[in-house]
Amino acid sequence: MRTRAARTSAVRDRVTARPPDADQVPATAPTSPDHRGATPSVRVGALAAAAVAAALTGVWFSGAALPTVLRDPGALVRWGLPATKTLSELAGALTLGALVLAVGILPRRQADPTDRDTTPPAGLGDAYPRALLVAGVAAATWTVLSLATLVLTYANIAGLPLDAPTFGQEIGDYVSSFDLGRAQLGVVVVAAVVAALALVVGTPTGAAWATVLVVVALWQQAQTGHAAGTASHDVATSAMFLHLVGAAVWVGALGALAVLARRLGRDVGPAAARYSVVAGWCLAAVGASGLVNAVIRVGGFDGLATRYGVLVLVKALLLVVLGALGLAHRRAAIPRLTVADGAGWLFWRLVLVELAVMGAVSGVAVALASSAPPVPQTAVITRTPAVIVTGHPLPPEPTTMRWLTQWRWDVVLSALAVAGIVVYVRWAWRLHRRGDAWPVSRTISWVVGMLLFFWTTNGGPAVYGHVLFSAHMLEHMVLATVIPIFLALAAPVTLALRALPVRHTVVRGDASRGPREWILVLVHSRWGRFFAHPLVAAANFAGSMIAFYYTGIFEWTLRSPVGHLAMAVHFSLVGYLFVNALIGVDPGPTRPAYPQRLLLLFATMAFHAFFGVTLMSGDALLAADWFGLLGRPWGATALADQQTGGGIAWGIGELPTLALAVAVAVSWSRSDDRTARRRDRRVDREGDVELDEYNAMLARMARHDDE
Repeated sequence: MRTRAARTSAVRDRVTARPPDADQVPATAPTSPDHRGATPSVRVGALAAAAVAAALTGVWFSGAALPTVLRDPGALVRWGLPATKTLSELAGALTLGALVLAVGILPRRQADPTDRDTTPPAGLGDAYPRALLVAGVAAATWTVLSLATLVLTYANIAGLPLDAPTFGQEIGDYVSSFDLGRAQLGVVVVAAVVAALALVVGTPTGAAWATVLVVVALWQQAQTGHAAGTASHDVATSAMFLHLVGAAVWVGALGALAVLARRLGRDVGPAAARYSVVAGWCLAAVGASGLVNAVIRVGGFDGLATRYGVLVLVKALLLVVLGALGLAHRRAAIPRLTVADGAGWLFWRLVLVELAVMGAVSGVAVALASSAPPVPQTAVITRTPAVIVTGHPLPPEPTTMRWLTQWRWDVVLSALAVAGIVVYVRWAWRLHRRGDAWPVSRTISWVVGMLLFFWTTNGGPAVYGHVLFSAHMLEHMVLATVIPIFLALAAPVTLALRALPVRHTVVRGDASRGPREWILVLVHSRWGRFFAHPLVAAANFAGSMIAFYYTGIFEWTLRSPVGHLAMAVHFSLVGYLFVNALIGVDPGPTRPAYPQRLLLLFATMAFHAFFGVTLMSGDALLAADWFGLLGRPWGATALADQQTGGGIAWGIGELPTLALAVAVAVSWSRSDDRTARRRDRRVDREGDVELDEYNAMLARMARHDDE
């Protein structure tokens, strides 16, 4: 029997000799020949069969399933892998879609608290508990299919038939020693946890936690396939993640609505209308991320002439058709569903037409995943120290112009910034259209903050923050101290509560949580009040820096795109909570008196100064295995650059703090003025009661002294 080292060596030889050609594609739904009387099992079976047929047709067109000259794994593996992968992605999409329905789309049953004898109409909220059951069953199916996909993927990579004598031993080394195997095993484990969780939770909060786990599994899935080996690994991976999440929510929610159609009843109108809004955002996410992936893999216009390029064009055309159909249904069918009870045929027209096009998209997507793109996806980079450590070539020496022209794209953070601007402007415009005032200065403040966030996480600070500690400190301080001031002054929570419609109505029994309800839940929850408390926000604002830089978290954010994403979101949010507690107008914290606010602010200012001085005078290099091994031919030494970063932490950290101090002082002055004006109005209206009582007291004292 071979040793573990020998087996691992054999697995490595096979993996490196034949890179994975099975890319992870967005989970999309197939065509559905379903009709209104069909049972849920028939619906799911028809959708799955159509998806597999579309996938196999696409694989046949691309020629990806033809026998290989060397180490052919057999027809079962070559044809079984795309079929199993399609079913696995469909099950994952159905899981996520059903959970999204439970989180914020399906109405929930809630009796009128003022009338205990009132029973909600039949069909009102009946689909909600069944949605969680659908999510649990779909997740269990996803677990089994993901495990089968893992096995077939290794067989395809290694060129081994499933009945090979050493197959079982080698696949164990594959999932324990190789990133691709570990990522696929992670999807299996997370899917199993979601299956158990979805069957025991019964509230939107529980469904939201299960949804987060599914998103984690999709991130693991995005690490595999073409995106994992491309020279633009970070961009391709983040784009694929956005693609997978958008497609899974889009297709899975529609598939779950089809499965739950019998129980929707009067909820079909509200559910379809809310899903339509979600589908619109999913269309934007899938289209934008698909464009990024196409540019990476197709290259120039010459690549569009290949079979891969033709499939890309066909998929793009189908996506445009799907968006047009969704818009037409939103304008024509959905309003009639909302007002016309029993208009089930309109719902099925919407579902069948969109699923038909989604099925075609699914087939094209699987064909793309099984085909080699015209642009080689193996990175061809000179092995410099910077490439070995960071995975990227060293950027040129920074200049003022390069700080503005160098980019290191993060598709997820870019999408977050763009979506933030679009949503805020839409909300402000909605208030304007109905005649409500919203200060233009707040809109400008939000747009400036989001643009600054976009540049900080994608532009010069992100490029040079990967190789220079001083640049990383600049990125950190802008995220934590500068951007939050613009965001807090924009009052996004207040705007959302005014612009978003109220979904909770006892009369209709709809206890679902839309965006407005979720914001209120987060603001008024125990954890929300805890983290928004001024003392906690200040401690988090200051203490996070120590925990970040003096633990392994710092180096993790340098090595992992997830870490960089978490860093950007965490410090922006922590900064917002702190600034909002001092000068913000958004609800949440119980703000202290103005003298205490200034004291809290000066305490954090002193901490920033202490932290900066510590870095400036220190002689121990942080993340030495990273910054100390880059071999930069330009710039200061790593230790000198770190000391410069300490100066940045002190200097840049103090400027926003001083601006906050001025803002707190101005707010204090305005508050006193408002108090004085209110007192003057009360005196004009009622007389100065307090002064009269005081004068009367003095008169009594004077009479007492005379006596």
